[in-house]
Amino acid sequence: MIDERVASAIAHWKPRFTANGVSPSDFERITGELERWEDWCAAWSEAAGVHEALGREALAAGRTRSAGAHLAQAAVYFHFAKFVFVDDLDQMKRAHLRAVRCLNDALLHLDPPGERHEIPFEAAALVGVLRRPAPNGSFPAVILIPGLDSAKEELRPTEALFLERGMATFSVDGPGQGEAEYDLPIRADWEVPGAAIVEHLASLPGIDPDRIGVWGVSLGGYYAPRVVSGVERIRACIALAGPYNFGEVWEGLPLLTRNTFRVRSGTDDEESARRKALTLSLEGRTEHISVPLLVVMGKLDRLIPYEQAERVAGEVGANAELLLLEDGNHGCANVAYKHRYKSADWMAEHLDA
Repeated sequence: MIDERVASAIAHWKPRFTANGVSPSDFERITGELERWEDWCAAWSEAAGVHEALGREALAAGRTRSAGAHLAQAAVYFHFAKFVFVDDLDQMKRAHLRAVRCLNDALLHLDPPGERHEIPFEAAALVGVLRRPAPNGSFPAVILIPGLDSAKEELRPTEALFLERGMATFSVDGPGQGEAEYDLPIRADWEVPGAAIVEHLASLPGIDPDRIGVWGVSLGGYYAPRVVSGVERIRACIALAGPYNFGEVWEGLPLLTRNTFRVRSGTDDEESARRKALTLSLEGRTEHISVPLLVVMGKLDRLIPYEQAERVAGEVGANAELLLLEDGNHGCANVAYKHRYKSADWMAEHLDA
């Protein structure tokens, strides 16, 4: 009989996987053979290894465009091997390091290419990937913030939409995310790391420091408006499927999600994690959001009730626009076509792209 955690992962996240780079046939094949959660990371890592091998072969043969595509896809598969696999941290980290290595090796060969940046922050580093639409020019830029269990390796399809519209992208692992999760726990006051990220991005050649936006998904949909509430340089913000208060939705979260938050927040037990989650709140912060805010939410979201998004938009008021999709799940990944293009167009308009 299939493990309840495997069933939960498939039920909650299948559309997300396939919307962010996983082949539907690969998804069906890998998960169709899985019965135990203990085998999740190994199964996805094995599939990732096939894509990595194709990338290494293409790289050795000088077929760099194909190499970039294969290695970037391998990075996504390795990422999904580790994304909530916190029961075996050593195995999780091995998969994660392979995801990072594959993306690093792919960056030069993407179109447009990417650059790895490390931002010193509190005796650690926030690692981001910068991609510009063209080699020359001064471009508006969008900071892409992942959620609780996502990371920069997962964001390439979203990057593409902004890049196509003349905006640079900076996908970054913040505290508790990706490469930063081992040194920096999840924190509520994202205006602090956000300020460091914005300052770094604004200093880079080819980036217009007066045209910077921020986009965030899931818990990143909380982080993004939290950044805007304390960093004046941001011109526009998109919050996709983010909570108003993460602790308020705690009881409705899948066990995999609660366990992941416990580990990445540095708390010892579920009750401590719940108390930490309650600190991730926009209460008292929405009044400081004075730039355009697009809030995107699905009414069928089983992780974050849509009323949380309505509260964010309602408190921000005239500066906020709410896109509430009747058939959208968490992150609206099952109806990506109903919000991704509109979101990219909205950001391009507000950044004068």
